[in-house]
Amino acid sequence: MTNYVAFNAQRAIDYVSTLIESKQCNFFDSGQTLSAYEFGDGNLNLVFRITDEQNNSVILKQALPYARCVGESWPLTLDRARIEAQVLLNHGAICPTYTANVLHYSEMQALTILEDLGNLQILRTAQNNAEQFPKLAQHVATYLSHTGFYNSDFYLTAQTKKALVSQFTNPELCQITEDLFFSDPYIEHERNNYPKQLQNEVDAIQKNNALKLEIAKLKANFLSNPQTLLHGDMHSGSIFVDCNNTKMIDPEFGFFGPIGFDIGSFIGNLLLNYCAQAGHIDDFVARRNYQTHLLSCIVDTYSLFEQQWLELIRTKTTDESLAPVSYAQYFMKNVLQDAVGYCGAELIRRTIGLAHVSDIDSISDDNARLTVQKQTLALGEQLILNAQTCNNKEAFLSLLISQLN
Repeated sequence: MTNYVAFNAQRAIDYVSTLIESKQCNFFDSGQTLSAYEFGDGNLNLVFRITDEQNNSVILKQALPYARCVGESWPLTLDRARIEAQVLLNHGAICPTYTANVLHYSEMQALTILEDLGNLQILRTAQNNAEQFPKLAQHVATYLSHTGFYNSDFYLTAQTKKALVSQFTNPELCQITEDLFFSDPYIEHERNNYPKQLQNEVDAIQKNNALKLEIAKLKANFLSNPQTLLHGDMHSGSIFVDCNNTKMIDPEFGFFGPIGFDIGSFIGNLLLNYCAQAGHIDDFVARRNYQTHLLSCIVDTYSLFEQQWLELIRTKTTDESLAPVSYAQYFMKNVLQDAVGYCGAELIRRTIGLAHVSDIDSISDDNARLTVQKQTLALGEQLILNAQTCNNKEAFLSLLISQLN
């Protein structure tokens, strides 16, 4: 990619202006004066908002050849921009209501131009402010069940799916997940990031052989089970929301992996916020009301995801040998047990690994933050250890309540 150049605001304007003048894209009228600014606060990429004189706007996202949060000492492939654009296109064709719309993609410049979702909020920010979104569970469950099913063996021919597995092979970003999610927190590693007051809890995790056995199983499943095209990074910062709308963004970690990983990651982030509210909302009744909302969202997501998958298997399966109800139920039980384990792994890695969440890190009181961190570690450990006992929604809810109260 010898013609690649990292953009600044003026280069972003010039690039979009060239697209407009050459009639390759029509998101702005020709002759408009454009303005741009860079506002990316993520770990990997440049993100520009480009606006015309009528306040129409688009988002230009460009991959950097290294991890932005670390610098050039951590090189990364630019191919992740292709993965992200193509996952959005794939998922958008299946579930357009809940997927950010791709307007343009350039492989040469490793960039994607997307619809501007600035009228919505980032879910994590909104939940840190204790805002409620009654439709969130339904929207996320629909997105994950439909994009999951229509990229799975239940629907695709074996040849088509194998071709897609090859197309979405994403080794460098998968390596990041494999390290940060399944390896680093369970060993002494320089990337781990936690206060010294947590050392006893970290030592206990790293010496817990039963826990490490279950993490090994989860990692092996992640490495070798290409069930569907995952979003790959389904945390609260990858979701835009308001009361009526939900849009998924940033699937650059997308690849074919275990179905339970995305829903487990999403539920894990709701639980991180649940625990963090102890450091944000002082009033007991107000805090319990919001935590009850979060718990309902978790249970509804689990239930609707399972229901929709089973209905899709019943009505849309193209492989007769996978159609029996008994197999569908067996399959979904395994998927949801995986999800509980991945949920627990998300709690642990977001507490003591490299990449934290603002839900917890923004707690101003050191003691309150430490208490929350101890809770997320204990909860994550129990979810991982007991995932295989969660044969249904009731067992999962019972496990959660036993740990959260």
